[in-house]
Amino acid sequence: MSESPTIVWLRQDLRLADHPALAAAAARGGAVVPVYIWDEAGEGDWPLGGASRWWLHHSLAALDDALQGKGSRLVLRAGRAIEVLRALMAETGATAVYWSRRYEPGSIKRDREVKAALREDGAEVRSFNSALLHEPHTIRNKQGGPFKVFTPFWRHCLAREKEAVTPDLPATLRSPQTWPTCDDLSAWKLLPRRDWADGFSERWRPGENGAHEALAAFADEVINQYSDQRNFPGIRGTSRLSPYLHFGEISPRQIWAAVAALGAERGVFPASKGAQVFLAEVGWREFAYHLLFHFDHTPTHPLRDEFAAFPWRADEDGTLLRAWQNGRTGYPIVDAGMRELWATGWMHNRVRMVVASFLVKHLRLPWQRGAEWFWDTLVDADLASNTLGWQWSAGCGADAAPYFRVFAPVLQGGKFDGDGDYVRRWVPELASLPNKHLHAPWEAPEQVLTAAGVALGRNYPHPIVDHKEARDAALAAYQELRQGGRP
Repeated sequence: MSESPTIVWLRQDLRLADHPALAAAAARGGAVVPVYIWDEAGEGDWPLGGASRWWLHHSLAALDDALQGKGSRLVLRAGRAIEVLRALMAETGATAVYWSRRYEPGSIKRDREVKAALREDGAEVRSFNSALLHEPHTIRNKQGGPFKVFTPFWRHCLAREKEAVTPDLPATLRSPQTWPTCDDLSAWKLLPRRDWADGFSERWRPGENGAHEALAAFADEVINQYSDQRNFPGIRGTSRLSPYLHFGEISPRQIWAAVAALGAERGVFPASKGAQVFLAEVGWREFAYHLLFHFDHTPTHPLRDEFAAFPWRADEDGTLLRAWQNGRTGYPIVDAGMRELWATGWMHNRVRMVVASFLVKHLRLPWQRGAEWFWDTLVDADLASNTLGWQWSAGCGADAAPYFRVFAPVLQGGKFDGDGDYVRRWVPELASLPNKHLHAPWEAPEQVLTAAGVALGRNYPHPIVDHKEARDAALAAYQELRQGGRP
């Protein structure tokens, strides 16, 4: 054991439980100095978007409260990571730096540079798996390469032994003789200046406690019906754990253990079909990181190279993109999703697929524009999952939707929001329309529209594209691509 302090560099692991780096630092014997570094340049091409900054602000505040409950505190510093860490080592006498591994291209590059520099300084440097059930470099197919299809990937993962949850931290963490100076969190200006995020706090409670409350509610009320209810945006049929997972306020190991505990009560694992389907969604997150790690160009370039030549539509003045972003496409299920996103920083997964398909196939705008918008407006904006989802929708990634699959917004709305609860909540100008016409108001007789207070083109837009024409144009573009540009 060492008596010198250990710095724990926190990033997307903003929790105390199941935290290998913190546990190892406490076991080392000296003081533990938890630090979060605001290093935008170190994030590479993907610094945090606006919604993620809101979440981070509140998550850091919650983590500091939790650390103070253990007689410790969170040190906040802004600057280049290696410079901040060296300064803190000099100020505290720390001889070791521990952290949890990240898998984004920019983070990997930074971590390698920091690790090499600190070791050259003579420091002890250790990194740990905190974010995944199975790290990407440990999973290989029979040929020794990465998987590109989810089903065999997940089957392989299911057959592997899972790491146990890390033992709890001691009741108190040893403090350094003198705490280093700390930035004022408000000085980082993570919260938006405009009132955009006012609705976030009504939906979310960032922090480790909020994560476990969400997991408990899901396990008690939803998980056994998850396979039947997860596609209906008008009900609470999903876990809403994604932002907590992204920021590391809960780990997939903890989720796995919680589902295993439910199964133990019933003598089976998983506990139900719903639990099995839910764990497969955790598996999709694992698959996303597997792909990002092995194909680090995919946040901006298609995994399938031939799609780089796809004939996207020119939207020179941005009219189509803005209509989509603002929830003014004239297709109620699409507009409801985009407005939910803006108001809450989140969107139901079924609706994410619908709005993504609409952007890349109805509007034929590049999937990268959609990924950029989601990155800025989602509280669960995650580079791996965002990339996988958008490339799936565009048909250019691993395990992608076939090119000829074009989500029909009216059919999707009728099938998954048949009672209209979701659309009526987020598109209130249509609230008085009967269900028959709610998802296609342009087909309603004029007297029905008038009775419902709907004036197309005035308080709700006409469709910005015709579904059949847009679908035919998309299929023609995909067919042209498949034929190598030949007519």
